[in-house]
Amino acid sequence: MSQPPAGTRVLIVEDDSIIAMTAEDMLDEVGCTTAAVATTLAEALARADDTEFDIALLDLNLKDELSLPVAALLRQKGKPFVFATGYDGLPANSGFADSPIISKPYRVDQLAAVIATSLG
Repeated sequence: MSQPPAGTRVLIVEDDSIIAMTAEDMLDEVGCTTAAVATTLAEALARADDTEFDIALLDLNLKDELSLPVAALLRQKGKPFVFATGYDGLPANSGFADSPIISKPYRVDQLAAVIATSLG
């Protein structure tokens, strides 16, 4: 199983608290740390600006909003990110067709691998 570097700091953007807590547990299991958890688009944009992290895990759908503005900000800052979604990928016109995606529900080995690959 591909592993991210020990101590990798992850910003979790997830509106479902159970999924966020599960992701935190999975990250801990593979030696990562949770830098912050954001549950709304506004909070995610703020954490992207004021939190030190190595990579972000972005739930595509945050209640009635998409996390695409967060991805755009992270791309502008040169920060890697991974989209997490239970749907069939990203909207066709999102501008993020080349971005890594992990399908929900994901397993710990899948999460570790996509983070490790995204950090390159």
